[in-house]
Amino acid sequence: MTVLDFQPADALRRIWGTSGNDRIHLAGDPGYDAARTAWNLAVDQRPAAVAQPRTVDEVSALVRAAAVTGLRVAPQSTGHNAGPLAERGLEDVVVLRTGGLDRVTVDAARNVVRVEGGAVWEPVVEAAAAHGRAVLHGSSPDVGVAGFTLGGGIGWYARKLGLAANSLVAAEVVIGDGSVVRADAEENAPLFWALRGGGGSFGVVVALEFTMFPIASAYAGMLVWDLADAERVLREYAAWAPAAPDEISTSFRAMRLPPVPDIPEPLRGRRIAVLDGAVLGSDERAAELLAGFRALRPEIDTFGRVPTTAVTRIHMDPEGGAPFASSSTVLAGLPDAGIDAFWAEVGPDASTSLLLAELRQLGGAVGRPAEGGGVLTHLEGQYAVLAGGMAITPEMGAQAHADAVRVTDALAPHATGTQYLNFAERAVDCRAAYGEERWLQLKGIRSAVDEHGVFAANHPVPRLYEGGRPTA
Repeated sequence: MTVLDFQPADALRRIWGTSGNDRIHLAGDPGYDAARTAWNLAVDQRPAAVAQPRTVDEVSALVRAAAVTGLRVAPQSTGHNAGPLAERGLEDVVVLRTGGLDRVTVDAARNVVRVEGGAVWEPVVEAAAAHGRAVLHGSSPDVGVAGFTLGGGIGWYARKLGLAANSLVAAEVVIGDGSVVRADAEENAPLFWALRGGGGSFGVVVALEFTMFPIASAYAGMLVWDLADAERVLREYAAWAPAAPDEISTSFRAMRLPPVPDIPEPLRGRRIAVLDGAVLGSDERAAELLAGFRALRPEIDTFGRVPTTAVTRIHMDPEGGAPFASSSTVLAGLPDAGIDAFWAEVGPDASTSLLLAELRQLGGAVGRPAEGGGVLTHLEGQYAVLAGGMAITPEMGAQAHADAVRVTDALAPHATGTQYLNFAERAVDCRAAYGEERWLQLKGIRSAVDEHGVFAANHPVPRLYEGGRPTA
C-alpha cells in the first residue's frame, strides 16, 4: 500500500515510523483531544494531527514526513498564544508539541544555560538560581521558553537588561528539509538574527542557549489599592514611568477578580489596582523608587527582598491553562487624554467584563537598540497594553474580546502603530512589529531555511514567493 492510498494525516502516521506511532494523534483517536488542547483553553485548535516527539531525531523525521505528505508543521510548546494559529486554519497542519524536549543544563564556566525547546521558565529559573544567577524570564512560571523568546520577551529585569531575545547566544533548529542546524553569531548568523524576535516561522527550535546574569535576589512584589481609590495612582504612574531609572521594571493593572478559591482571600471577588514589578538594586534604592507610590497608602504592600525563584509569581498569572480573550497595543505615551480614555473603560464606574487591563512599562534598556541584537533589538514606546477577560463560554469570550478592543480603540490616538506580537492573541499584520526593511529580510531568511513552506506559526513570516507570486 502506498502513501497515495491514505489521507495525508494517515500517511504521516505510517511514514513517521513505529517509534512515533504512540505519540501521533489524528482526529478520532483517543488521545487527540488532550493532545490538541492549548494552554489558552478558549482556543479550539483542530489540526490534521498532533505529534509529540521526544528526541531531536524524531522531530527531524516528523518534519521530513510532513513535507512528503503535504502537511505543514506548527511547533508549539504550551500554546499560550495559540489563537492566531487556529484562526488561520489547521486543516493541513500537524501541531508538533515540543513538551517532551524539556531538559535544562547549566554550564557555569561559560555562564550559559542550555534549554531544550519544550521547556517552560520555572525549571530554567531554578537551574540558574542554583548557581546564584538569573535569566530573563517572563511574568509566569509556565510560559514556554521558546515562544516567549522568539517573540522578544519582556520580563521583570527588562528595563535594566533588555529583551530576553537578545540574551540568546545560540539555538539549534530543525529547518524545512529536516536537518538540524546551529545558529549563533558565527554560524548561520542570518537565522540567528531572525530567531531573536522574528517568531516561529523558521523551524522547530529544539534547544536554546542563554547568557545568565549575576543576580541572586531582587526587591520585588506588588502594591494593591481598591479600584475606587486608584485613579490618583494611575496618574502618578503615568507621570513617573517614562523617566523611571532602568533598574526598576513594573506594570499597572486594573483588575476585576472573580470570587474563586484560587485567589487569596484579601483579593477574592474584588476590583483592585495593582502595581507590581522588580528592582535590581539595594533595598534602600528600591525604597526610594517606590516611595511616591507608598505615600498613596496601598492597602497591601508585598515588595521586599526575594530570591529570583520567587519573581516568576509576583504577577499572579494563572497556571496550568485558562480560557482568555484579549486585545493589545503599544503606546507612544499616556497623556491626560489617554488616562481619561483608559479609566473610562476600566475604572470603577466602567461596565466591563474584563479581568484585567495592563500597562506594561517599557523604556530603559527595552527602548534602546541592543548592540549585536537580533531583528527585535528593542521596542519603541512607553507602554505595552494588554486588556483581556475570561472566555469560559464562546459568549463570554466574544464579550471579553469586544470589551478589550474597546480599551485598545480608546487608546488608539496614543498608539505607536506597532505590535508586540507576544501580546497579540488574535491574527494581526505582523509587519507592524518590524517595519518594511526588516520584514523583507525576515522573508528572505524564511525562504532560505524553509524553501517549500513546511512551517506554520501563530504570527507567520511568509516566504518571498508563495504560489509563484511575491508576498506582501
